[in-house]
Amino acid sequence: MLKRAFDILVAIASLAVLWPVLLAIGLAVRLDSPGRALHWSRRVGQNNRIFRMPKFRTMRTDTPDVATHLLTEPDRWITPLGRFLRRTSLDELPQLWSVLIGDMSLVGPRPALYNQDDLVALRTQAGVAALRPGVTGWAQINGRDELPIPEKVRLDREYMDRMSLAFDLRILAGTARAAFSGRGVSH
Repeated sequence: MLKRAFDILVAIASLAVLWPVLLAIGLAVRLDSPGRALHWSRRVGQNNRIFRMPKFRTMRTDTPDVATHLLTEPDRWITPLGRFLRRTSLDELPQLWSVLIGDMSLVGPRPALYNQDDLVALRTQAGVAALRPGVTGWAQINGRDELPIPEKVRLDREYMDRMSLAFDLRILAGTARAAFSGRGVSH
């Protein structure tokens, strides 16, 4: 209950403060390349339920619907502004909406794409699928894109075993450091 209350309070406060930034980024995305500012991605949520997660669009509209690391020549699909948004994690800000409506938490395992069967299967086996996915997580601040899937799942399980408000605050602080440095983003 405390975790959900914290999520709601932070999401409301963040959206109230950041709405001009969200509006400016949305406009910049539209000016940078043709298409909508938001991309609604099908993701695997708590208990393997599929939900639609918003992100600022960082790729061309004709990009195949797979994880970036599965694309041949991923750099050719990413928009010029998209590189910056990904490196700084600003593309993730619309997920505050998903936190507010209960599809996500501020901290938890990053939601898998609907077609990442290997990651979903390992998380289910480890019991991690029971958690609400997060805007950020323990695996995010320990390697992000650089981590192999079994290591992500190990870190997700470690988060599950150590879950507390204090641990969430530590992860949120680590996320801010990682976002400002751009560390761990491969595309």
